[in-house]
Amino acid sequence: MRVQQLVAYGRPMHASRPDVIRSVAIRETPLAVDDVRAAVADPAAGGVVVFVGTVREQDQGKGVVRLGYQAHPSAGEVLSQVVEKIAAGHDVGAVAAEHRVGELEIGDVAVVVAASAAHRGEAFAAAQQLIDDLKATVPIWKRQDFTDGTTAWVGSP
Repeated sequence: MRVQQLVAYGRPMHASRPDVIRSVAIRETPLAVDDVRAAVADPAAGGVVVFVGTVREQDQGKGVVRLGYQAHPSAGEVLSQVVEKIAAGHDVGAVAAEHRVGELEIGDVAVVVAASAAHRGEAFAAAQQLIDDLKATVPIWKRQDFTDGTTAWVGSP
C-alpha cells in the first residue's frame, strides 16, 4: 500500500501562520511520542497537550488480538486540512498530528496529536478538536481481529 506522508514543518500550509503546523504524517513505522511533543515545543507556550491513542486489549466486550489500519490515498491531504483548520481556529503556537497504518499489536501507538499554546485551556481545546476531527473526517479505517476469531471494521465506508 502506498502511504501518503506529509511533513508540514517549514512548508507554507497555512498562509497567515505557516510556522504553526509542525508535523502532519501518516506512517507505516512506529510513532515516536517524544518527537511529536518536541515538534510543538514553543518558548511562548505555557501549555502543551499531547494525546496518544493506543491499541487496547478489548472492544465491544471482546478480546482484541491486533488491529490493522488502512488509509485512503487522500488521507494525508485530509489530515493536513484538519490540522490547518485547528491552526486557523485556535490561538496556538504549534500543532502536530501523526497516525500509524499497517498491523499494530496491543499497546502500540496508533495516533499522536499535540498542541501548544500560551495557556493550557487553548492547548486542551485545540488538541481535543484535533483528535475529534481527525477521527471523524480522515479516511483511515480500522480492522479489529478478536480473540474469538471474528473481525470488525470501524470507520469503513
